[in-house]
Amino acid sequence: MFFLHSLLEPGRPGAPGPLDCILCFCVPEAVLGIHPNTRGAGSCLTSCSGTHVAQCFRSFLSTGGTAQVTRARSLLGNAPPPSLPRFMATSDLMSELQKDSIQLDEDSERKVVKMLLRLLEDKNGEVQNLAVKCLGPLVGKVKEYQVETIVDALCANMRSDKEQLRDIAGIGLKTVLSELPAAATGSSLASNVCRKITGQLTSAIAQQEDVPVQLEALDILSDMLSRLGAPLGAFHASLLHCLLPQLSSPRLAVRKRAVGALGHLAAACSTDLFVELADHLLDRLPGPRAPASPAAIRTLIQCLGSIGRQAGHRLGAHLDRLVPLVEEFCNLDDDELRESCLQAFEALLRKCPKEMGPHVPNVTSLCLQYVKHDPNYNYDSDEDEEQMETEDSEFSEQESEEEYSDDDDMSWKVRRAAAKCLAALIDSRPDLLPDFHCALAPALIHRFKEREENVKADVFGAYIVLLRQTRPPKGWLEVMEEPTQTSSNLQMLRGQVPLVMKALQRQLKDRSARARQGCFSLLTELAGVLPGSLAEHMPVLVAGIVFSLADRSSSSTIRMDALAFLQGLLGTEPAEAFQPHLPTLLPPVMACVADPFYKIAAEALLVLQELVRALWPLDAPRKLDPEPYVGEMSAATLARLRATDLDQEVKERAISCMGHLVGHLGDRLGDDLEPSLLLLLDRLRNEITRLSAVKALTLVATSPLRINLQPILAEALPILASFLRKNQRALRLATLAALAALAQSQGPGLPPSAVRAVLAELPALVSESDMHVAQLAVDFLATVTRAQPASMAEVSGPVLAELLRLLRSPLLPAGVLAATEGFLQALVGTRPPCVDYAKLIGLLTAPVYEQAADGGPGLHKQVFHSLARCVAALAAACPQEAAGTANRLVGDARSPSSSPGVKVLAFLSLAEVGQVAGPGPQRELKAVLLEALGSPSEDVRAAASYALGRVGAGNLPDFLPFLLGQMEAEPRRQYLLLHSLREALGAAQPDSLKPYAEDIWALLFQRCEGAEEGTRGVVAECIGKLVLVNPPFLLPRFRKQLAAGRGLGMGKGSPDRKWAVRPRGPHRSEPCLFITQICLGLTPTSLQDPDLNVRRATLAFFNSAVHNKPSLVRDLLDDILPFLYQETKIRRDLIREVEMGPFKHTVDDGLDVRKAAFECMYSLLESCLGQLDVCEFLNHLEDGLKDHYDIRMLTFIMLARLATLCPVPVLQRVDRLIEPLRATCTAKVKAGSVKQEFEKQDELKRSAMRAVAALLTIPEVGKSPIMADFSSQIRSNPELAALFESIQKDSVSTPSTDSMELS
Repeated sequence: MFFLHSLLEPGRPGAPGPLDCILCFCVPEAVLGIHPNTRGAGSCLTSCSGTHVAQCFRSFLSTGGTAQVTRARSLLGNAPPPSLPRFMATSDLMSELQKDSIQLDEDSERKVVKMLLRLLEDKNGEVQNLAVKCLGPLVGKVKEYQVETIVDALCANMRSDKEQLRDIAGIGLKTVLSELPAAATGSSLASNVCRKITGQLTSAIAQQEDVPVQLEALDILSDMLSRLGAPLGAFHASLLHCLLPQLSSPRLAVRKRAVGALGHLAAACSTDLFVELADHLLDRLPGPRAPASPAAIRTLIQCLGSIGRQAGHRLGAHLDRLVPLVEEFCNLDDDELRESCLQAFEALLRKCPKEMGPHVPNVTSLCLQYVKHDPNYNYDSDEDEEQMETEDSEFSEQESEEEYSDDDDMSWKVRRAAAKCLAALIDSRPDLLPDFHCALAPALIHRFKEREENVKADVFGAYIVLLRQTRPPKGWLEVMEEPTQTSSNLQMLRGQVPLVMKALQRQLKDRSARARQGCFSLLTELAGVLPGSLAEHMPVLVAGIVFSLADRSSSSTIRMDALAFLQGLLGTEPAEAFQPHLPTLLPPVMACVADPFYKIAAEALLVLQELVRALWPLDAPRKLDPEPYVGEMSAATLARLRATDLDQEVKERAISCMGHLVGHLGDRLGDDLEPSLLLLLDRLRNEITRLSAVKALTLVATSPLRINLQPILAEALPILASFLRKNQRALRLATLAALAALAQSQGPGLPPSAVRAVLAELPALVSESDMHVAQLAVDFLATVTRAQPASMAEVSGPVLAELLRLLRSPLLPAGVLAATEGFLQALVGTRPPCVDYAKLIGLLTAPVYEQAADGGPGLHKQVFHSLARCVAALAAACPQEAAGTANRLVGDARSPSSSPGVKVLAFLSLAEVGQVAGPGPQRELKAVLLEALGSPSEDVRAAASYALGRVGAGNLPDFLPFLLGQMEAEPRRQYLLLHSLREALGAAQPDSLKPYAEDIWALLFQRCEGAEEGTRGVVAECIGKLVLVNPPFLLPRFRKQLAAGRGLGMGKGSPDRKWAVRPRGPHRSEPCLFITQICLGLTPTSLQDPDLNVRRATLAFFNSAVHNKPSLVRDLLDDILPFLYQETKIRRDLIREVEMGPFKHTVDDGLDVRKAAFECMYSLLESCLGQLDVCEFLNHLEDGLKDHYDIRMLTFIMLARLATLCPVPVLQRVDRLIEPLRATCTAKVKAGSVKQEFEKQDELKRSAMRAVAALLTIPEVGKSPIMADFSSQIRSNPELAALFESIQKDSVSTPSTDSMELS
């Protein structure tokens, strides 16, 4: 670094070196990177004058030819300044400081800091600017006391008489502050520096006579408070008392900067100071009719607006006093004041929407009044507007210039503020959506004719917010089937569509590209909310799209927006609406496909692909003859496909578009078909485009047009086989899908040698490491087995070995198991079979039969079910073998020498075989199953119970009376027999069960009040399934049982309602809806039942309904939520003490009910958030933060979710939420506690810390004094700091997955 010091301080005595001039060494080597041109000794740095430096440098330039020399020449010019060496050296210093590897010792730090501070006073502005830029990276490289030295010098320079030096010092302070580590990182540097600066800034602000210093100090203070407000808590009072007088400054710039600083201070100060600030501002606001300076009123309103934007969540308590005043000021004839008032309303609506509730009507009225406030312009009829724009345009412009100037017109700012306020109102109050559709929507549509672009964009934005709020939670189809408040909103919106289209008709051809972009955004949102609603207006839309696509005078953005809108429209509107307009629409799209700008070409290819897919679908007959269009589309796509010098995105889109063209219109391509296929093959060989080519080939192969792929199959299959060895998972998945499609469509036409090459790669893919890949591989094997069984001869052995290993996995997904069943059936279903039936059965059952009888390391329970399913699949594929298989299984189950594992597999296989191939020998099977119900092995008993129900479902006349008789005769086995009955009710057809419904009903309600909870749960499931068998007959009786509320019977019977919510087949969906609606209507009554079991069961049912049928629940929440919230309270009368020897143990009988209530609250967050009053929800959530361990864990998760979904109400009460989190994080486990207590406390801390991390994602939370104090406490505790750091790393590395299944 010595050469830099030498250059930065010219004239310093004692500089070493045998060089004539320091430039000869420093500039060439250090700055320009060329070997030094050394000279003889004699001269030293002190003898170098500016002229000598310039001469030496110019002499050096004459000998060089590098890029560095060229750069130096441009800097030097004809007359090189003496400051050039300092500039170059400072630039080098900047480069060095930006490197992470640089390390400065204490002496180097001191020298660099000293010289940079001196360079801040350099006469050359370029050197000063570079020196200021060096301060930023330098802050992180030097010690804290050096930073303080820099800050002191900069503060001193701010009071300088030289304007340039003051400006440089101000920029320097802002640079230093921006580079200081945030207080949340635990560094004390920021706090210490800010404390050092604050005193000097306040004294500078107080100097009324020096306005430039004031302005600079206010700017710096505002930046400092916005980033580091919380650590300055000790200075907040002095800052407040310093800033408040500046609101009365005669200088507008001072007042504006003071307003900004007070806004940031309000977010970080204590509650007492905030109240003082709010009271001061409100006390100074005079009545609208009291004499006051308009500038003073504007300043106070602007200050309230700034506080509302930065800390509006704290203003809720002052709104009753504040809002009426601001409403009155809106009526004064001052456009700037009106704008400030409306901006304040916008901030308050966003930050404290609930508290603004009583004032919403007045605010709405003001917004509607001022959104059309345009006193200088006359909005006449459409004809008058057109005449003004055409015939008399020149005369109108001359006349308007004489009357007024647009520069003096402030009314557009009022209209823009009103439009933004309306958007905030709609966004913050979704509960008032019907009123908004009636009152606000027509006014906004009427204002689409707005003449000012900025205002028009905000009017469009407000209407788009209304559309987004109207969008149904789970799509239009559900709303149509189940009418709710949402569907009525959609009906009102449908009535607005003609008005919207009439208002936008001229806007779509407006000369302003920005206006057209707003139209496309609005229409895109409208089409998404109401699919199909724009079909009748297609002529207007097509004309607007074509106008924008042909507009080359504007930027390319408008054409891309038009293409994106057209693509979305093709997905939401029926194809019939586009067919008459295709001759008009296709030419401009084709022109965009050939556009040289890659983004337009890529978007146009996507539109062309959607046109083909929508107008000529594969699953419907063609209603439009493609002949006039297919040649043009094919030629344009082939031109893009052949070009090699294209952007990657265009290449991929061209390949995909060609795949759709061939798949949908391949029979009309004629001579273009084979070149297209060959080009796809060529792109298949290219590493960059191979994935897109594989997907395109899949589209072609799955086409019902049966495209002849023989020209490329022989070459394509080996290439696809090689892709199965690649590490790119997406490529392997796409390749397997393509191979399966080719096997299904081409079948026997596949070249056998190529098929064998593909099959050789498959055994490695049948692996537990990637179940999805394994499923696709097995599906492909099944398809190939049916199409070319001879090809399986060589690979069936290795594939079966891997498949059997996969079947032993306890994590086997249902999709892989179903694929395996299909493959096994294909193996034995060919003629002759690829593998013998008996051999396959032996391979499947070998792991169980070979298992050690002494119960060594056994198989997982799930493995037995998987193997049983496969056995049943083989029996179904070979009906002639099914009876023999059933006999062997019965024999294995009956044999005393069979191990428990063999018996379990035998019973599970009988259950499955009985469903697909008949029950086998009935009398013998009954005896074996009954005997197994008394087995000492629990697994054998459970398997026998399952088998009894599944086999009985296939032969109800014989098995069901037998089963009911056994339940009466064997009360000790009724739990297992009830499980059998449950399986039979679930597996049998409803019509076959109707004759037995009365007997089953009576038997179940006899056991409804049993003493064992497990038995009652199974009875509840059985009743739920039984009601679905014959709803017209059993539903009235069911309602009577629910309404009777006969004590314990009601409590044990009500869980069966949960099973009515989740149908097991399509034939049961309508009864389920009917039953669920009835049960939900009874829920408020059940929640008032004195029996805890009844209330807990009702909450379990309600939770299930929220999960599975939220649309039925939403309109009932107003009746149910009060009772639900009541169950979250701790009831002291349910807490009792139990003596256990010398100890007393506290038992809370209401804990299970409270936990069920909080689980319902969590479920409501997932599916009914729009219908919840989040503030009321948070009131009860706060209680849960101090409750039992299980409830606290649940409420911490809910709090983290709410911090993401509803940050505004969470922010309003963050100070109250912090205390329970702090108590959990700092709690200590009593000495001598068991290990489980320590583990539970650790889990609680981790969950609470996750909630803290989620709260800190809300930007304003970090400014809260209480949160700042808690953050400091976390950093000072090594254990909590390490825990918080690990949670932050987890949240960065993995997305949030706080969702959980609670039904």
